[in-house]
Amino acid sequence: MILLTPPMGWNSWNTFGSNISDSLIRETARVMKEKGYLDAGYEYIVIDDCWSLKERDAQGRLVPDPEKFPNGMKDLSDCVHALGFKFGMYSCAGVQTCAGYPSSFDHEYVDAKTFAEWGVDYLKYDFCNFPASADCVNRYATMSMALKASGRDILFAACNWGVKDPWKWMKSLGVHMYRSTGDIQDNFKSFSDIARSQLFNFCMSGANCFNDIDMLTVGMYGKGNVALGQACTDTDYQTQFALWCMLGAPLMLGGDVRNMKPFAENLVLNKGLLRINQDAECRPPHVVYKNRALNTEYDPETGTGWHEYPDAGLTLFKHMSGGEFAVGYFNFSPKSSEIPFIFADAGLPYGSDVALRLTDAMTNEDLGVHRDYFHQYVEAHGSRVLLAKMVTA
Repeated sequence: MILLTPPMGWNSWNTFGSNISDSLIRETARVMKEKGYLDAGYEYIVIDDCWSLKERDAQGRLVPDPEKFPNGMKDLSDCVHALGFKFGMYSCAGVQTCAGYPSSFDHEYVDAKTFAEWGVDYLKYDFCNFPASADCVNRYATMSMALKASGRDILFAACNWGVKDPWKWMKSLGVHMYRSTGDIQDNFKSFSDIARSQLFNFCMSGANCFNDIDMLTVGMYGKGNVALGQACTDTDYQTQFALWCMLGAPLMLGGDVRNMKPFAENLVLNKGLLRINQDAECRPPHVVYKNRALNTEYDPETGTGWHEYPDAGLTLFKHMSGGEFAVGYFNFSPKSSEIPFIFADAGLPYGSDVALRLTDAMTNEDLGVHRDYFHQYVEAHGSRVLLAKMVTA
């Protein structure tokens, strides 16, 4: 399998947890088709944990729960494929899944063959209940080889939560994407901490092996399986999605797309942000600013009012194909703040006689030609993403 850009799709876990069913998956796929998600690139429909019975059958094979999936997995995958999507499922490198169901430790080859027979195109492979005596790297290598021996192209989405720095070795095992962090929760602190923890590891992410910083929570608004802590706002969700797009992370939706609010739906279908995420060069962004954020309460007459938030301001600069660039401004502080972008930090000093024509990536608004710097005031928890092209000054 050749995977040139970050995978896009939907996963059941963040919203539904164990409350999954044949009808939920069919309805989700149908709605995603009708609303244009497939056309936008969201091609994988993935069932997460809790889909099987608690015991294997007499031949040692996994068995779909007949109450949740009365028609079996092959019939469901045929339905998903008929709509134009690809079908994904879940297993785990341990002896049980995270929810306590049978898992693939010492069953890698029979499970891979079973998944292939069911028409599976994507395997999320978790890391719960892993024996202390076993070797993490070897077990992911084993499943990678089992999938390749199955006779079907199956995307291998390894999910070991960053154990043993997977960005250093997962690509060498034939893995297509790898979880580099713990589980996301539907709150600002969770997703912003996760994204910032991997800023300097995305240099090892790219075509055929992508750093996965977990499924998106956009559109959940405090409802669902990972809705822990204070629910995200529209501003929070815009920042989350912009971060994932700028970093070049896989875009696996976790909200209930059947009932997505218009803001969230328009956000995840935004053509400008998706173009950045799916750019053919698959380059990670360059961190051109990462420091304190200064809020706008400053009173120039009295010289008072600055509030500093260390490591709250972030500016990312991303090289793209076709001579284009993306600039992302992120404010992680609780106050609106100025986030700087000095062009020299991206390799364009004033003496270069080169300027940038800037366009808002989300709205396509032309922001004109600028030289030397272009700072932005960004609301609390907010972001702004621009597209840029070089022009002669």
